[in-house]
Amino acid sequence: MFPLLSKARRAVRKPSAPETRTLDVAGRPMPLTIRQHDRATRITLRIEPGGRALKMTIPQGLAAREVNAFLDRHQGWLLTKLAKFSSDTKLQGGSEILLRGVLHRIEHTGSLRGLTEAVEIGERPVLRVSGMPEHAGRRISTFLKKEARSDLERLVAVHAGRIGAKVSSVSMKDTRSRWGSCSSEGNLSFSWRIVMAPPMVIDYLAAHEVAHLREMNHGPRFWALCKKLCPQMEEAKAWLKRHGTQLHAIDFG
Repeated sequence: MFPLLSKARRAVRKPSAPETRTLDVAGRPMPLTIRQHDRATRITLRIEPGGRALKMTIPQGLAAREVNAFLDRHQGWLLTKLAKFSSDTKLQGGSEILLRGVLHRIEHTGSLRGLTEAVEIGERPVLRVSGMPEHAGRRISTFLKKEARSDLERLVAVHAGRIGAKVSSVSMKDTRSRWGSCSSEGNLSFSWRIVMAPPMVIDYLAAHEVAHLREMNHGPRFWALCKKLCPQMEEAKAWLKRHGTQLHAIDFG
């Protein structure tokens, strides 16, 4: 005699592989990723940080004609939202870039060797870049990573010391979904692009991740601790909300 199964096993539906395509938005090609989700009840469309890609989530099994119709109806919305992103974000001589909230004009030294450095010529902030002009983006990103690490390691040490927390490591990444993260092991990670923001914003990000060493959540106690470490928290959050996507939009090649 075979034992009866007390509860039927529910079949697990494997998620469909995402569809990728290029969407033409008034002559501007935009990479688009379409994901089906079995819990989705409507179509959602969002612009990725930096304005260089689109992501769409649709209900499972939605017909392609409905997806295309949705995209057609939202062309105007996309045009409006993408208007704030320059279609040419590649760095070159004569361009400007933020460093700790201050616009610096990029100038090539004309030398194939040498360090990238921030200087003032007269009263004008300048970022001097050596090497081949086509390598300017890579050299600038290397410089920014170094500057970001210097700032964030110093600020993390200060904030961690104030609350008696132990930091295992500090690393720099180029993440687009978040500005920073903190693991339960005390490993802190930051987007090096934050060094382009004003000092108060860099300080807020360091305080935010250090606060997670005590509160691994975003509850009231976490925010109270974060504000204690960084009194300009609200102002810094507002700056990131207004300008953060522009930092992601810069193409360093």
